[in-house]
Order: sequence, then C-alpha cells, then structure tokens
Amino acid sequence: MRVAVTGARGMLGTHLRAYLRSFDDVEVVPVGREEFSGDLAGALRGCDVVFHLAGLNRGDEQEVARTNVALTERLITALEEAGSHAHVLFSSSTHVERDTPYGQSKRRAAELLQAWAERSGGRFTNVVLPGVFGEGGKPFYNSVVATFCHQLALNEEPTANDGETEQIHAQEASRRLWHLVREGETGTMRVEGRKLTVRDLLTTLQEMRETYAEHIIPDISDSFRRDLFNMYRSFLYPWHYPVPLTLHTDPRGSLFEAIKSPSGGQAFMSTTHSGITRGNHFHTRKVERFLVSGGEAEIRLRHIFRDEVQTYRVSGEQPSYVDIPTLHTHNITNVGDGTLLTLFWTNELFDPNDPDQVPELVEPQ
Repeated sequence: MRVAVTGARGMLGTHLRAYLRSFDDVEVVPVGREEFSGDLAGALRGCDVVFHLAGLNRGDEQEVARTNVALTERLITALEEAGSHAHVLFSSSTHVERDTPYGQSKRRAAELLQAWAERSGGRFTNVVLPGVFGEGGKPFYNSVVATFCHQLALNEEPTANDGETEQIHAQEASRRLWHLVREGETGTMRVEGRKLTVRDLLTTLQEMRETYAEHIIPDISDSFRRDLFNMYRSFLYPWHYPVPLTLHTDPRGSLFEAIKSPSGGQAFMSTTHSGITRGNHFHTRKVERFLVSGGEAEIRLRHIFRDEVQTYRVSGEQPSYVDIPTLHTHNITNVGDGTLLTLFWTNELFDPNDPDQVPELVEPQ
C-alpha cells in the first residue's frame, strides 16, 4: 500500500511515519513544503491513502485560517491532476466546535475534501482530534504538554488553571488513524483522548520530574502516564545523559542501585564480546535503560528521520545509565578488550506479537 503523509515533518506526521515504518506492506511518501510548492500531483500519483496533516496551529488567526484552507485547496488540485481516487483522511480538531477563524478553516477544509470525494469517486474521513502531544513537539506551539515539559526540563515553574483539556499522544493518534484506514471508515470520526484539568496535567508532570531526579522511573503502568513521561524525558535528551550513579564501596566490594520503579517491567543482563554491537532498532513507546556495569562501551543513537548520531562513552568503572528516547534507533558496542557486562531494563514485558522493536541501523551502510 502506498501512503502519502502531508505535514510529514511536523510532530504528528513524524509519529505517523514512525508508526507505519513497522509495516512491510506500506510505502510512505513524505509530503512537505517542497512537494507542496513543486510536483505535488506527482508525489500523490499512485497513492492509495493520503493523510492530510499539513497546517498551521499558531500565529495570526486570519493568516492561520487562510493558510490551512489554501493548503487543502492545493492538495485537491493535485489530487485531481493525478486522477486520484485515494482514501483521504484529514486531521481536524475539536476547535471545529468553536466559532473561531481556526475552527472555521478546519470546517471549510473538510467541506472541500468531502466535495472532492463525491465528485471524484474517492473516499474521505474527517478525523476530529483532541489536543495531540508527542516527542518532537514544539513548546508554545504544538501543545500545552510540550510547553510544560520544556519549562520543567529547564527547572522553571509554570502555572496552570482548572480548565479542562483533552489530550492524546501522537502514537495513539497514529494507531487510531491507521485503524480507520484498515476498517475503511469514512465520514466524520471523533477520536477520544484523556480528559483532565490543566492543573492536574501540570501536577502529574511535576511529580514525574521530581521522581526522575531521584533516579526513579515514575509509575508508568498507565499508558497515558507512560506517554507523558516519554514526552518529559524527550526534553532532557541529549544533554542529560549519561547519568552517573552513586557507587557504594567497602571491603566486600561495590554496590549501586541500578533501577528503581513502581512499574516493574523486565530487566536482563548481557555479556558482549570485544568489537561486537547489539541493538540497531527503535521503539515508539517503550521506556528502555542501558546500564554498563563492566567493561567499556559506546552507546549510539540517531533519530530515525535524521542523520546526526549521538555517541555516549560509558564504563563499568563509573556505572551510568542512558535512557533511550523513543523514535531513536540505538545500539551498544563493546569498545574495550574484555567482556562487556550490560544491564537492560524496559517498562513492559516482551510480547512477540507486539514487540515495539523496529529494526534500523544507527549508521546505515
């Protein structure tokens, strides 16, 4: 299946592309500004599905509204030029329920796409989403969650009111979007998120910051809390790691506390021979810790849609951990002469039917 994603380099577009990367039968065509200003029809030609995520979220209200409608009109022109009968899914917003320029533009865009589907023989799904947050989100732009996480990572103290907010993580939104494709759903579909007050959201994130500062993985047994924690720690990467642990030494030997968490999860030790590399995969939801307790290693990470490789040199002489961020392919290499001893931990038990482990080389050959 050939799938186009407009707004492919935005926050939701990035997460949707990462989610679809695990399906061998799906070819993703990223559509960004360059394609919108170039041969957009060529990019869309042959696509079975088009996720229309491109748009502005913030700025002058009238400019945001004009831009969002114009992007949709440009998409429709290209679909017609390509002779497309694709299934188009549009990321609308609960703001359509408000009489604002932004809400009006979302309603107008949906009307234009519905009219295209009726005259072209294509299919259209108007997906009304709540607030969407996810790693890579921009503070003061994408979501209140991104703003709070940014401020807390800088040890600032944001304020909040008791207004209600409804939030969903971008990976969960991606799963819901793909489910609509697989089920062939059309029409207007409302996606439900987690409802809570803005104050409760901030309090939860503050508690996570305080707990994590004590080297404790907070309670992430609930998937929404896990998503919030992944979001918070994404603002600590890469500068926060590796984190050294206190090594208690006496005549009997040495001891350190490796992992503390009320969430349980799964831990295992590995030995790795000199020169050998383990890993080369990424996760979309798992919280995973690498902790070298013996030998010398390099831990390398790369965002799956970028080229820059982050390298951490770690040693069993000073036990230090690196918590692997989502959407980053990663590996660990024994760069010493002896055996490398590594403790690995993840917050969930391994499920071969849903492993959340997508193979990808850190340094493509």
